[in-house]
This record gives sequence, structure tokens and C-alpha cells, in this order.
Amino acid sequence: MSLTAIVARALTVDFGGALALDDVDVDIAAASLTVIVGPNGAGKSTLLEVLAGAREPSSGSVEVGAHSRAFVPQRAAVSEHLPLTVRDVVSVGAWGRAGALRRLDASDRAAIDAAMVRLDIAAVARHPFASLSGGQRQRALLAQGLARRAGILLLDEPTTGLDAASAERNRAAIAHECARGATVVCVSHDDRLISDADHLVELDAGRVRVAHASPEGVRAARAPVR
Repeated sequence: MSLTAIVARALTVDFGGALALDDVDVDIAAASLTVIVGPNGAGKSTLLEVLAGAREPSSGSVEVGAHSRAFVPQRAAVSEHLPLTVRDVVSVGAWGRAGALRRLDASDRAAIDAAMVRLDIAAVARHPFASLSGGQRQRALLAQGLARRAGILLLDEPTTGLDAASAERNRAAIAHECARGATVVCVSHDDRLISDADHLVELDAGRVRVAHASPEGVRAARAPVR
């Protein structure tokens, strides 16, 4: 029996009378890839934000035990006036692990370097983050999540809007995280990523429509998922 990394119960998110999530129960298996799917407006990103601790639910609970979490949104708005390099942005992940009062050590710096190499952004490490293309920014944000070396990695559309090579790099990085024992949760419409999933959660109108607990269930459910 697999261990559970996240237990969410009776999650409700109310946006002024519109329910983005409606009494959602989710169990996320540890050391696995779970993909959250469903139509636009189903509540997928809202659920991910709640699981990541980035949004407080209107009601319900999320338990993650002692696991650390790293959340990678689909986009990040960075002011053109902030003097942040790509390496600065990636380093935020290591700072999140180390804490603001401790200097980054050799292992932290190695994790930053490895993340940038894995996402093929080492060559632009000194470039301003705000100058990057949308695809490069997404890869830098994922590198930031990798540098955190968190037990739980939560990703919103990690391959959307990327060229084929960049999308494949991101999928390979996700597979590497799972191989090291991390729990990865993605919102995605990417058929390749869905096919790679160990578990699938399908949302519709803020409710869980299907929650599969095996790769076989994922494959069986892929045809009706859009």
C-alpha cells in the first residue's frame, strides 16, 4: 500500500458566491506523479493552489505532515524594474529550503546549478529574468522549484506554451523528481504527461469526477478526458 503525502478533506473555495471547489476530497500518494485534469474552469488551478498552501480554502482542511512544498505557478509577473537575474530567481528555491537567516552552502549552490543545467537555462543565468521569453521564464520557475529539493512539488501547466524541446525537458525534470522520491502534482492537459502519471484526479465544475489510484486507471480514463 502506498503512503499518502497530502490528505485534503471537504475543500470549498467560494469566490463571492461562485464555488471554484465544492466539497473536494483528495488523497495524493507519496513518491508518485499525480495529474489533475478537467475542462477549463473546473477548479484545477484553485485546487493546486490550496494543496500548495498558496490559497486558503473557504472551508475544509489540507494535511501534509512534515513534507516541504514547492509551488511553481504557470506564470509569474516580474516588474521590468526589479534587477533580478535568472540565477537570482532560481536561487529563491534554495533560500526557501535554507531559510533567510542562513547563507547558501555548497550543496545549495550545486542544486541551483544542477536545476539550471537540467532546464537548459545555465547560459542565461546572468540575464535579467524580465527579459526572458515566456517559455524561458517557465523553465526558470521550474528550476526554482527543483532547487528547493522539496518533498512535494506542485506544478501548474508545466509544459503549456512551450516548444517541443522545452516541454520534453520539463517532462524529463518531472520524471527525475519522481525518481528521487518526490511527490509531484501537476495540473495539465499534456497527453504525454497524463500518460506518464501514476494517478489521475479529474475535476468538473469544482467537484472530483474521477480519482484513479493506478496507472491502469489512468490509461482507462484518458479517452474521455479533455
